[in-house]
Amino acid sequence: MPTLTFRNRRGRIVNIATVAATKAKNEFGAILEQTLHDGAVAITRHDAPKAVLLSMAEFESLVQDRNTPLDELSETFDELLSRMQTPRARTGVESAFGASPEELGRAAVTAAKQRHAPARKRTRRAAGSART
Repeated sequence: MPTLTFRNRRGRIVNIATVAATKAKNEFGAILEQTLHDGAVAITRHDAPKAVLLSMAEFESLVQDRNTPLDELSETFDELLSRMQTPRARTGVESAFGASPEELGRAAVTAAKQRHAPARKRTRRAAGSART
């Protein structure tokens, strides 16, 4: 039987214990305790998973994650899209797609130098102040 896994409410991928439906019926109290401890238990019939018993904490986590309203996601998307539709953004995209590999390489080197230049100055100052 394949191992069943899921991402629990803490974000960890965990294996789900499996138990036969007959055992779940006859020993429900013990299976419930295992579910509360592990977060979930899969119930099988003829060695095939048929259902999953979840702890309330895991269930609430799943429900909460799914309750992000579509309107909220649409609003975020629309904001990102509008920021990309400015004349400056369009010019940047056009120049990036029209640039030769050499031009892209030069631009990448220039950007990397600009990003790392302030860090080097701080390091030199820190070294200089340590000498005094």
